[in-house]
Amino acid sequence: MSKRYTISQLAHAADIPTTTVRYYERVGLVEPEDRSAGNYRLYSEESLRKLKFIRSAQAIGFTLDDVKALLSTPSNTAASCREVQSLIENRLVEVDQRLKDLRHVQRVLKASLEKCKDTELTDCCHVIETLRETSGAR
Repeated sequence: MSKRYTISQLAHAADIPTTTVRYYERVGLVEPEDRSAGNYRLYSEESLRKLKFIRSAQAIGFTLDDVKALLSTPSNTAASCREVQSLIENRLVEVDQRLKDLRHVQRVLKASLEKCKDTELTDCCHVIETLRETSGAR
């Protein structure tokens, strides 16, 4: 018989909070295999593998919806390879956009810093004023 984990043991083994395990259970990513005599949820090694897979997939930018699709996709078929390729392409488009946005933020921050360095200390507040004006905050 394979090892069974309570929710706290599973969470500890996967290095995630128990609340995350419960959330993943609610959204259908993992499910308990059984119940103990005390009615505790019991999870299998497969659940632990899934949790580790989820963490790895999220670390490279996949959403939980993507993870759900990946977990439900049969392995080693042409259709599954195309589906995975499509998910990767979508993530790359989003990563490219985030990088573009971050480069813009970097340019604005560098320009603001240079403006502060080139002016009197009291004029540095002009940068804050400009940010407030562009954001609509006062």
